[in-house]
Amino acid sequence: MSYTQFLKELLRPLGVYDLNAPFNAGELEGAGEALDGVEETLEEDLRETSLATAEGWGLERTAGLFVRRPVADTPRALAAALAALLRIGGDSFTLAAVNDTISGCGIAAKVEETGVERVTVSFPGVAGVPAGFDQMKKIIEDILPPHLEIQYFFWHLTWKELEETFSCWQDIEDLALNWEELENHVN
Repeated sequence: MSYTQFLKELLRPLGVYDLNAPFNAGELEGAGEALDGVEETLEEDLRETSLATAEGWGLERTAGLFVRRPVADTPRALAAALAALLRIGGDSFTLAAVNDTISGCGIAAKVEETGVERVTVSFPGVAGVPAGFDQMKKIIEDILPPHLEIQYFFWHLTWKELEETFSCWQDIEDLALNWEELENHVN
């Protein structure tokens, strides 16, 4: 319901105003349109000031607070990455805390300890080297303590995995997938 209609319904029970008269209707339409504009602006501000609902300028302004912008291809992925970066605190050096915040690079990532002062970073659910990896690598190296040696692990589809997933080539051809889609289908 528009604010013009709301104002008319609000005043109708009083019976004092002729709501169809040009002077009354005109005033109510003017005030209603102004209130409609205010409501639209407030709805946008409310949406964009929360990472949970932001879709545009709210995400970009939040991303501007950081030295590096997370690599993300959708507003929801960017919001999740920014939320992860905002969780980084002074005590974020435990493995659990690092794994909680490492997705600040823009995609799901996992850190595993592989020795003293050595970790492996992998990207579950992503076949090959993720798009934008150079930027992600900078963000990951900003998040991880600087004394750690970082080894990156990338998953690539193997013949063995193909053979375990499909009984014959026809099964693969029936899916009509390109190589990247096939890798993600198996993964």
